[in-house]
Amino acid sequence: MTVTQTNLIQVIPVAGRIGAEIRGVKLTENIDNNILKEIKEALNQYKVLFFKGQTHLDDTSQEAFARLLGEPYAHPTVPVKDQTNFIFELDSEQGAKANHWHTDVTFVPEVPKYSILRGVTIPEYGGDTVWANTNTAYEELPESLKQLADQLWAVHTNEFDYARVPLANKNDDNKQLNNYRSVFESTIFKTKHPVVHVHEETGKKHLLLGGFVRHLEGFSTSESQKLFNILQDHVTRLENTVRWQWSEGDVVIWDNLATQHYAVADYNQHRVVRRVTVGKSVPVNIHKQESNLLQKK
Repeated sequence: MTVTQTNLIQVIPVAGRIGAEIRGVKLTENIDNNILKEIKEALNQYKVLFFKGQTHLDDTSQEAFARLLGEPYAHPTVPVKDQTNFIFELDSEQGAKANHWHTDVTFVPEVPKYSILRGVTIPEYGGDTVWANTNTAYEELPESLKQLADQLWAVHTNEFDYARVPLANKNDDNKQLNNYRSVFESTIFKTKHPVVHVHEETGKKHLLLGGFVRHLEGFSTSESQKLFNILQDHVTRLENTVRWQWSEGDVVIWDNLATQHYAVADYNQHRVVRRVTVGKSVPVNIHKQESNLLQKK
């Protein structure tokens, strides 16, 4: 096992291109500023950080720690767990299974920067989450495909095409699931994002795709789908991914604009995770052109 000891924390890579476990840290709102700095540096390098055994955290203290990474980000359509805080609860019994590859909330121009997710109720087995590195996905593209991708724009929306994005139990008559969908789509957004954006913190190029993409601008439906599949397949290649097996009390922090993720819906037991999302950034392409809102209704 490779362990990197920085001045204050232990960093243990979990996969070759993305993800590291951080040891020797208790996440609190009073965390030492130097430790927080090293966590941020590790986050820029590894994109996803895993912290085991943070059982001392509750909703209030999770949010208090999260605020150290940025201002809480309110989801555009789905209400938070409690109006007094910014906890976004994903409860499998309420139909909340995000089992499609996506970057969070890309259907609006101001995309959230960081997510802090805590395992509350975890199945005995199953329910892992997988993350993908969207920078290495871009870097491994053939040069000619990079040049094409650099010029592309994609329209993202929360109005799901359920034929193309297979959510859990999409044909189920489950009222809770249908209610969740109706809330998620209570306001329909469409936003145009560059397919390749330059990361605000690192300056690296990343593919910005995932399940909220409806089509690529300037292409027919069939052409758009084929080109999307080629690029998206590079993101989700196993070499670009890391998979985490949850335990109660685990906390995962990820850079939303450097990754995609997928919650594996292979479990039948109750699963609850709670997320606080902080910060926001409008993606910018290599020509310094920003994403823009096309529709809100």
